[in-house]
Amino acid sequence: MDCRRTGRAGLSFPNVWHKSDVYFFDTKDQIDRKWGTTQPLTVRDKEYGPIRLRAFGNYSYAIGDVEMFWSRLVGTAERSTSEMIEGQLRGVILMAIATTLGQSSVAFIDMAANQEAFSQKLAEAIGPALRAYGIDVKSFYVQSLSLPDELQRVLDKVSSMNMLGDLNRYVQFQTAESIPIAAENPGGLAGAGAGLGAGLAIGQTMAQGFGHAPAPAAPAQAAPSQPAEDPIQLLEKLGGLLAKGILTQQEFDAKKAELLSRIK
Repeated sequence: MDCRRTGRAGLSFPNVWHKSDVYFFDTKDQIDRKWGTTQPLTVRDKEYGPIRLRAFGNYSYAIGDVEMFWSRLVGTAERSTSEMIEGQLRGVILMAIATTLGQSSVAFIDMAANQEAFSQKLAEAIGPALRAYGIDVKSFYVQSLSLPDELQRVLDKVSSMNMLGDLNRYVQFQTAESIPIAAENPGGLAGAGAGLGAGLAIGQTMAQGFGHAPAPAAPAQAAPSQPAEDPIQLLEKLGGLLAKGILTQQEFDAKKAELLSRIK
């Protein structure tokens, strides 16, 4: 391959005619090109263990070595566009990203605060990989690091529990949230109680899964001798009376506030 730079070039074929292919390469910077993980990458986080992570961003590049670029990527293709080239390079980029993420000592929760340094590490890892194809990486930026939706919801729950302090307070919080729902759906307080039990089990599972030992459950209280002393049972009865019109909403709210003070 005879490579000529920008400008005029003379071709001389003394007494011998032969067919030649002429390729034109655009060597200016290709800016604001997008990159992203098509599927979440499984990496080991130092705080949460194995997690699936998605990453997106942009980068810019230019053809640095035309001969290497032609021999490694273009070959005999009559036409090659940026989109076609980037499709071929996607696997190389994702491999470098997965390696860098796996070796990172920064926990996922702290990555946003270290995004600039993380972008620089990725640029250093991807640069040599693309240079082998005749491409120079001009810039590489990480714009977003995120978890799949289902994992993000679990992380949000764990964060909420940390803010509450312990699982006992979390259960109280769930109880208080369920009471207005039960009041709007008479007869549904038993279902709300089942939901509270599920909430406690989920909370314990999440705490164990993320490396935080759950707070010991409060010892079971002796069954009250009189059902009237159980706030949950009282609320269930009051909800039924409210639905039948025996109690007014104001009377129900006053009694509910009194019973809630016993749960705290």
